Amino acid sequence: MPKITIEDLQRIKDSRKRTMLVREGAGRAKITVHMGTCGIAAGAREIVTSFLRLIEEQNVADILVTTSGCAGLCSREPMATVEVRGEPPVKYADLTPDKAKHVFLLHVLGGQIVSECALGFGGERTL
Repeated sequence: MPKITIEDLQRIKDSRKRTMLVREGAGRAKITVHMGTCGIAAGAREIVTSFLRLIEEQNVADILVTTSGCAGLCSREPMATVEVRGEPPVKYADLTPDKAKHVFLLHVLGGQIVSECALGFGGERTL
């Protein structure tokens, strides 16, 4: 069995630290994946994993990913709310990993609402 080096431990520490910053730190945008039992049953775990993977792939450290309970629209799960600093929140519904990628690239990184996936924005007004 190979020995673990100090460099290996530092890489592991840095990787975990980035994950914790993404989940808990301050950032320019926050993605909340709704993970009530209905969301989990509909695939919300895949969605949160997709967002975390995209953050890692894009090497961004100022995007937060959090989870919450049910958003109250079980038939539209999995859902996520995107909050970009200075903009009203946007709730996205019926997400898949591909749709989550589209939302991440266009809205979170690009500032453009993805209307074909958006359910509502701001104070729960519909689009």
